[in-house]
Amino acid sequence: MTDLPPATDGGFARWLAQRAGDLLLKLREEMGYADPAALRKAGDRQSHELLVAQLERWRPADAVLSEEGADSATRLNADRVWIVDPLDGTREFGEEGRADWAVHVALWGRTSARITEYAGDGTPQPQRAAGWGRLLAGAVALPAQHCVLGTDAPPPFPPMPGVQGEPIRLAASRTRPPALLTALAERLPIELVPMGSAGAKIAAVIDGAVDAYVHAGGQYEWDSAAPVAVAVATGLHASRIDGTTLEYNQPDPRLPDLVVCRKALAPQLLAAISASVAS
Repeated sequence: MTDLPPATDGGFARWLAQRAGDLLLKLREEMGYADPAALRKAGDRQSHELLVAQLERWRPADAVLSEEGADSATRLNADRVWIVDPLDGTREFGEEGRADWAVHVALWGRTSARITEYAGDGTPQPQRAAGWGRLLAGAVALPAQHCVLGTDAPPPFPPMPGVQGEPIRLAASRTRPPALLTALAERLPIELVPMGSAGAKIAAVIDGAVDAYVHAGGQYEWDSAAPVAVAVATGLHASRIDGTTLEYNQPDPRLPDLVVCRKALAPQLLAAISASVAS
């Protein structure tokens, strides 16, 4: 792999996620699995250090929000913020044979323009207009699956289920499935498909291995930013469980719930979720 990254943000996100994934695969090989806690700790730290170093080198004017780094309020005034999860699915990373862990690299950018207001004496006062930002680019590396999904070359829309009337396949945590899924099963025919990281779950929606991912058990922006960016670029639906927009680079980085699915499935799924929450 070349040491010179692509100039585009989407290409750079893919390049960066790939490099961090390669590092993590090598670390697994070198350390083995005799001490899973040490392996997980080293993976989190080394991947974070690589991502931050490369962002400082190639995107020095941009802010960074990383799961493994100290948060800073300066990102709230930045026009561009990289939201990264150096190792999503740390538990799975430390288990031999598991491939459902990932590296997330996403770029959030401000969409509102700067405006100029004027003081009483006519002095121009540049201000930032109130408005929303959005995810501009993203990549999810699934290193143990030898796969990187990115907005620079969005995957094709997932194939539709082969048989009508089959249960809706929902990606779910293999260790902590949210209680919402139990209530949801009373309203819809669903089949839970356990797997590890959020990135792996959304990747499974993107490639059609499952129909949807519904989460309501608590997450942070770095858990979903990159996979959501890729899912939206693919043409999928992504929102909060109440159907509202997923917002990133917020003062509190907690983003506790989300739904990712085909757009045609979204109305039915959101209605059932709403009824489950209300009951």
